[in-house]
Amino acid sequence: MKKAGLIVVTIGIAMLYSGCTKEYLQNVNDVCFERDVLPVFVSNCTQSGCHNSQDREEGYDFTTYESIVSHGITPGDYKSSIVYQSLVGVGADQMPESPYERLSDEQISAIALWIEQGADKTTCTSTCNTDNVTYNLSVKPILQNYCNGCHSGGSPSGNISYSTYNGVKTTVDNGTLVGSIDHAQGYVAMPQNTSKLSACNIAIIKKWVSDGAPNN
Repeated sequence: MKKAGLIVVTIGIAMLYSGCTKEYLQNVNDVCFERDVLPVFVSNCTQSGCHNSQDREEGYDFTTYESIVSHGITPGDYKSSIVYQSLVGVGADQMPESPYERLSDEQISAIALWIEQGADKTTCTSTCNTDNVTYNLSVKPILQNYCNGCHSGGSPSGNISYSTYNGVKTTVDNGTLVGSIDHAQGYVAMPQNTSKLSACNIAIIKKWVSDGAPNN
């Protein structure tokens, strides 16, 4: 993610997120850093050679709350935050860089709203519900937040793509999805550069797999 002086932000995108923020701030909901923000940074910004604690590309480390807020975040003012400007940049100024895909509108909105709300280190507690687990509503959002940053686009890491159901189903059938999120011996621990998925997220994925991993 590059410095603000090098960022070009389109008016249309800026207006889009400005509108989303104003609308959101009228609601009572909050963005949770632990659930909604940290996994997006870890999945999309901490690949090998990028903004992890070892490589620290351009001095940035996006693996922990402390390192994230100390680089490019202006609490209460998302538009002035270098991180946000990079996410909505264009061409060479856009982060993540090619061949990785741009963050989704929902992910960028979550980061912008978290910054606007003060960029606090918020954690979330909720009851884990594994009833009626589906691919599209339960599993896909987890993979999008924690895995798609590496496993999507034209050159997915390990040639494993989670951009489609078929790509996910392949790793279900060969056992690598569950083995990796469990950090089981003989499998590459996923997500990389951070701790395991929460016990609830792992339980949701395992329940879906045990149900036959349907495309539902």
